[in-house]
Order: sequence, then structure tokens, then C-alpha cells
Amino acid sequence: MYKIIDFSKFSSIKIGPKTKVKIIDEFNYTDEFLIGNATNTLISPNAKNLGILSDRYDFIEYKNGLLKVGGKTKNRKLYRFCKENNIGGFEFLAHLPGTIGGSIKMNAGVKEEEISNNLVSLNNKDKNNFEFSYRYSNINEPIFEAVFEIKRNYNPKLDQYLKNLRKNQPNLPSLGSVFKNPKGDFAGRVIEAIGMKGMIKGGIKVSEIHANFFVNIGGGKFEDMIYLIALAKSKVYEEFGIILQEEIKII
Repeated sequence: MYKIIDFSKFSSIKIGPKTKVKIIDEFNYTDEFLIGNATNTLISPNAKNLGILSDRYDFIEYKNGLLKVGGKTKNRKLYRFCKENNIGGFEFLAHLPGTIGGSIKMNAGVKEEEISNNLVSLNNKDKNNFEFSYRYSNINEPIFEAVFEIKRNYNPKLDQYLKNLRKNQPNLPSLGSVFKNPKGDFAGRVIEAIGMKGMIKGGIKVSEIHANFFVNIGGGKFEDMIYLIALAKSKVYEEFGIILQEEIKII
């Protein structure tokens, strides 16, 4: 089964074609690229072999101190559930767009809060079968469901602290942080240092609020993003000898 998705409306940066996407379940996956909510994925005009999880994987179950969560469940939906049920360890999800499956694949987080911290298993496989590090995992399969352990109660002070961090991020359409932070430094700092903060290419702008966010100011195209990404990598390497690595996915 397939559905047509217009990525210029669906994607969080409002870039991409209108194209056919396969609805994926545990029985029909054949190596499609799963798009999740397209919150950290830049979709090219010629992107093919795309998939999206079936709605059957949008669920939350809480029993015996464990949370079982479907891979299509939105991060903010799980955040609200945990807040309402006094469950801690998921406060940072309020500030992350996207789905649980996508967040686990990139080990998403804010500061030291990472989604792998509470993870027990995924797709009925123990967490220790996989590798996790800063904004990285070696998972190469769809995440249909994940199980998390509950270690503490909801922390309103931590929630507010994380909300305050969000204030220095732009509200215009974006894919979040374009690059991972280099070891011991910040991608936003080095991009600002090379003079790219506020730079515009077509309909894409390097945000003046946070230089590691490239925002769509209207009519932004795939090619505009690629140009600014390549320029930032080239100039940062030339100036600092730092090789910036994309946090976003490009297909």
C-alpha cells in the first residue's frame, strides 16, 4: 500500500517533491528509507524508495514500570503522556519534533539527556545489541516498537530548564541543528565565526538567532540548502581544520 506525500507541506523545512511513499509494517519492509515526520531529513527532488510506518505503530503502553512505545509515536505525544503520569526521563522530548523511531535511530537528545538513556529494547531485541553515541546509533532496521524503563518521576524544574534552552532557536521552518557539534566546540559558534550567520541563498537563510539552524524564509529549495551546507563545511575546515558532520539526513 502506498500514499502520496507532498514534502513541501509535510517536511518541517517545507522542502521536497510530491511523491509516492510505501506504508511499512513488519511484513513488507524491503529496505525503504523511512521518513518518519521528515523533521531532520532533507528530501531531494529525485528521492525514491521512501517508506513511512503504518499507523498501527502509533501507541503508548505503560505497565509494570515499563513503557512500550510504537516507532511512529510522536516525541511530543510521549512527553505529554509522561508528564500527565508523573514519569521522568522524557522531559527533553517536549522540545524535539519527530517520532520515537527516528529519535532512537539518531540517539536524539538535549544536552546530556538522550533517548537511549532509558532504552531497554527495540523490536524485541536487547539494547546492548546496538551501539549508541552522541547523535548516533548503528541501527539499520525500522523501529516498530521500543521499551523504556522508568527510573524516576517527572521533573518540572528540568522541564523548565530545557524549555529555556529552546528560546535561542528560531521558529521558522527548519530541520533543527544541521551539523553535529564538533568535539569540545559548537557548530553554531564556528559557523558564526566564519561570517555565515544571516547569509541567504535563495529562500534559505543561516539563522541570525542560531547559526546551526538553516531556515526557510519562503520558497527555499533543496539546492539552496545543499549550497549553504557545502559552503559551511568548506569554510569551517579552511578556518579551523574542523570537519563538520551533518546531523540531518540528506536523500
